[in-house]
Amino acid sequence: MLLSRPQTLPLPRARLSSPTLRHLRALAAPRRAIVSSPPLGFASAARGLAPLRLRAVVSDHEQRGMEAGEQGRPLRVGLVCGGPSGERGVSLNSARSVLDHIQGEDLVVRCYYIDCAMKAFAISPAQLYSNTPSDFDFKLESLAQGFDSLSDFAEHLATNVDIVFPVIHGKFGEDGGIQELLEKANVPFVGTPSKECQRAFDKHNASLELNAQGFLTVPNFLVEKDKLAKLELEAWFQTVNLNKENGKVIVKPTRAGSSIGVVVAYGVNDAAQKAEEIISEVELQYSNSSDTKEDTIFNYRKKYLPSRQVAYHSPPRFPAEVIDCIRQGISLLFCRLGLHDYARIDGWFLPSPVASLPSAENSEKFGNTKYGTVLFTDINLISGMEQTSFLFQQASAVGFSHSRILRTVVQHACSRFPSLVPCNNAWTTLSRKLQPSKQVEAIHKGTSRQKVFVIFGGDTSERQVSLMSGTNVWLNLQGFDDLDVTPCLLAPANGYFSSHDQDFSDSSREVWTLPYSLVLRHTTEEVHAACVEATEPERVKITKRLRDQVMNELGPALSKHDWFAGFDIAYEQPIKYSLQLWINHVKETEAVVFIAVHGGIGEDGTIQTLLESAGVPYTGPGPIASRTCIDKVASSLAVDHLASYGVRTIPKDVRATEEVLKSSLVDIWNELKAKLRTETVCVKPARDGCSTGVARLCCPEDLEVYTDALRRKFQHLPANCLSRAHGVIEMPVPPPESLIFEPFIETDEIIISNKLENGSARHLLASGEMHSLNPSITVKESGDILSLEEKFQGGTGINLTPPPATIMGKDALQRCKKSIEIMANALGLEGFSRIDAFVNVRSGEVLLIEVNTVPGMTPSTVLIHQALAEEPPVYPHKFFRTLLDLAFARAK
Repeated sequence: MLLSRPQTLPLPRARLSSPTLRHLRALAAPRRAIVSSPPLGFASAARGLAPLRLRAVVSDHEQRGMEAGEQGRPLRVGLVCGGPSGERGVSLNSARSVLDHIQGEDLVVRCYYIDCAMKAFAISPAQLYSNTPSDFDFKLESLAQGFDSLSDFAEHLATNVDIVFPVIHGKFGEDGGIQELLEKANVPFVGTPSKECQRAFDKHNASLELNAQGFLTVPNFLVEKDKLAKLELEAWFQTVNLNKENGKVIVKPTRAGSSIGVVVAYGVNDAAQKAEEIISEVELQYSNSSDTKEDTIFNYRKKYLPSRQVAYHSPPRFPAEVIDCIRQGISLLFCRLGLHDYARIDGWFLPSPVASLPSAENSEKFGNTKYGTVLFTDINLISGMEQTSFLFQQASAVGFSHSRILRTVVQHACSRFPSLVPCNNAWTTLSRKLQPSKQVEAIHKGTSRQKVFVIFGGDTSERQVSLMSGTNVWLNLQGFDDLDVTPCLLAPANGYFSSHDQDFSDSSREVWTLPYSLVLRHTTEEVHAACVEATEPERVKITKRLRDQVMNELGPALSKHDWFAGFDIAYEQPIKYSLQLWINHVKETEAVVFIAVHGGIGEDGTIQTLLESAGVPYTGPGPIASRTCIDKVASSLAVDHLASYGVRTIPKDVRATEEVLKSSLVDIWNELKAKLRTETVCVKPARDGCSTGVARLCCPEDLEVYTDALRRKFQHLPANCLSRAHGVIEMPVPPPESLIFEPFIETDEIIISNKLENGSARHLLASGEMHSLNPSITVKESGDILSLEEKFQGGTGINLTPPPATIMGKDALQRCKKSIEIMANALGLEGFSRIDAFVNVRSGEVLLIEVNTVPGMTPSTVLIHQALAEEPPVYPHKFFRTLLDLAFARAK
């Protein structure tokens, strides 16, 4: 384990916390742990798009003997994900993103998964859309082709793929494990060779190497298993000017990523204890628990879920000299460490003097600028590749789409292997042949492409999930050559930071049409701020200069290769409209609108009414059904007569929030218990979704904690602040007008969610009936309420689609689906919706929770799983295209 001294990070103009930096490292056998400063200030700046600028070493692999004909054939890429570390959920997200953006007629992707026991499987591409490996781990033996050993797996790859793209994060992926396996089998792969991986992955070894290469490094102290010397640790604290009683340090494993196992410690004793705790763990896993202190690190949740506690700036808001220093340093590191194809390097920019770096010793080291100090700390050999990751943010800023940057990385890797020259040439030939044929096909379909606007955002607590949904829809639809898809942000006219106490009308909202790179942000606030910034002349000038600088360096070098297809993202500025003017613009372009705005005017019928009045086609149900379903009480009343069809509703008590806040909470609690005939109560906002504000209350004290959070407009309730254990509860800000109280339904730790979709346009128009896809069983990982992560974030939660026969029999499943269809038709749903319900797994009877007319459309939500469970499977791009076609069919 490593101890390192944090430095104070004042970050002017950046919405970032200002943690202090200290470095602690710990070494476990066979696992290491390192205590280091959290890479917040520099995270958004130093994760460089260096890979393609750097020289590649030609592999000495033997010729594999595969010759490709001059007519061309698809390149076969083996995508390998999973692995034994706690990062395997993130690995699944990355693999899904790579699959979405590289597969095509000219490139065939074959998918493979390594489980936590290090057994390899050939899996269906559909499995990559699972929420977490737990969704399918238990059925791998029956669903997938298993290999007897990793050696057998490597032999299979040698004869069935041309090149492997490893996307295993952490152990076995970045430590040289899979690379060594592939090297021994003479299988070409994307990325850095095994020996260089081994040196760069270990944070302690990497720090020593960085120092040896002449770079400034963060002071650190290595703690090894059974070798902790308190006196030496105390001496280190003194050396770096830290108080041994309460000096602040970061403690982390030396061989792990995604901030797993990273903790803050205060003083020698606390640091030593936390180092030993990390070392003693059998395996580091992601924990859904939340530190109630605000003095936290850039942790797993902040990295992979939308959070206003973290802001990303690409390019960073640093002086030009600092940015040039960062780019130069990353390039030098990439070369000197022998990295290949792509990598992400993290670090810090410290504007203030660094007390723990003696000036005499470090004055000649790389990283000193007149504006402050640049420190490189972590080398990520297989960086995260989720849709809005740093790789894609930075690539899009210099002209690369998701597909183009990933395919360029693959082609760059192919060029390093002599055995792949024929394959790469054949792939290039086929790609060039296919492009003109696609253009001809588009011409036959019409003289111009169909205009589509995808709208997301809004001002409700669901806006961040809406951004994730809209981004996913946009990226999937833009792959169709006959569509011209524009992403759009719906935002408050005065911005998000002044919106909490406003009463919104249609005129108080604005819509921004977005260029490619501005969509790739983690929050709607970031997108909006980027739009405003993109219209500032000085910022436009800086951004354009940096973009031109990078493209002028990359372009000539890449253009020397026959396979480089050029940059495909042009520089554009966002355009702002009022909501009504945007609708007028949509009508003028004869476009269709894909609605991905969750809650608020996206689901209460407002947008639907405006679009319908203008004669603009749109996805999802109409105004009447939307108004009914967003109101949980109204939707329950609308299906209350369906008890004989196996549909039941939950008793409700609706109260004005203002009334609750002014009344005696003990009296309210007693009234609820008597009226609802329950000992525990479920409380939720009357018109919010995404589990916002949903909590289990077991006593008057719980009600007091909840109402106090509403009164004080808390953004979330910390984990375990109520009487029963629970995770972080996202709260509605501003508070809702009304609250619903229901009996808490005890289950077998299972919740069922049904995704509804029409069987076909003809079926919809002929009979108006809805068809139920196979339902999903969503299993809570902890607590009583499904968290935001478990619903929408890949790598968390468990969805079982369809329900295993051991849980729900075939007859009960069919009755459940029939009840859902009856309910959907009674509510007048069209297009697609999601019905959430509890189900009796023996009888198939359903108990309605709520209806979502604009359901979550994130990459790993149940909508995707259920479409893929159809026969034949419906992949996301086809599913979203089908929804567009339904919108057109309804309009006609």
